[in-house]
Amino acid sequence: MTTVRKAVIPVAGLGTRVLPASKAIPKEMMPVVDKPVIQYVVEEAVKAGIKEIILVTRSGKSAIEDHFDSHYELEHQLDMKNKTEILNSVSKIIPSDVTIISVRQPEAKGLGHAVYCAARAVNNEPFVVILPDVLVNNYQQQENDLQRMVRAFDDNNAAQIMVESVPQDKVHLYGVTDCKGIKPAAGESTPICAMVEKPKAEDAPSDLAVVGRYVLPARVMELLADTKPGAGGEIQLTDALDELLKEQTVEAYRMTGKTYDCGNKLGFLQANVAYGLQHPETAEGFKQFLAQQD
Repeated sequence: MTTVRKAVIPVAGLGTRVLPASKAIPKEMMPVVDKPVIQYVVEEAVKAGIKEIILVTRSGKSAIEDHFDSHYELEHQLDMKNKTEILNSVSKIIPSDVTIISVRQPEAKGLGHAVYCAARAVNNEPFVVILPDVLVNNYQQQENDLQRMVRAFDDNNAAQIMVESVPQDKVHLYGVTDCKGIKPAAGESTPICAMVEKPKAEDAPSDLAVVGRYVLPARVMELLADTKPGAGGEIQLTDALDELLKEQTVEAYRMTGKTYDCGNKLGFLQANVAYGLQHPETAEGFKQFLAQQD
């Protein structure tokens, strides 16, 4: 049985890359086909064995919490009209043994600060960090990548950071891992010796970029407590992970799925196309529509 039961999901961002859509609604509530982005992320965590979701939020984000709450009037109406399938889609979003709580990030001080805001709720346990902008699509796979990462964390007694290969001309956009020239096969992990934030292409130690999924020991929260502001004057999770590397093994897990960055317009559109072609209600008609386009 896994030791990792908690997930921290920072949802306090302003969503500036998808304005004006995110002006009045949280970017995490923007729909991909028929579900908001945050629901896909929570379902991913639940499938990986997570039992407690900790949302790190701020004012103006209550729609996220409301989405996972009961809606008595809606559910009653659907029940009265015998719309069972639709009723189940809104009333059974998460299993009954999974809880969702929220903590506040009072001001934007970086990803590391957002994660540390959940320290009391994490309560000295190992935990997952999921960046909700990024959807990881493991379509038609029995396991998702986060499940495999949690298992690797338990088996290897090592923190896991999800990475994917990116084109050389894109490495400057990411944090990049240095694994001493070793490139693990998809679905496998290898030790990291260093991480470089947004390197120039000619200076990048590899093409393995960090993509927004972490399985971390409780020690990270202690390190974040002492992490000083770094890049952009913010408290960076990467800086705490650099300190963790000095103490214990941290591994790069190379993903098997495909990522979509829903935090920007192009990635959001790509996600809707990919998931629309997989959805049983839309796939066939969408394929026909796309075939008719110039």
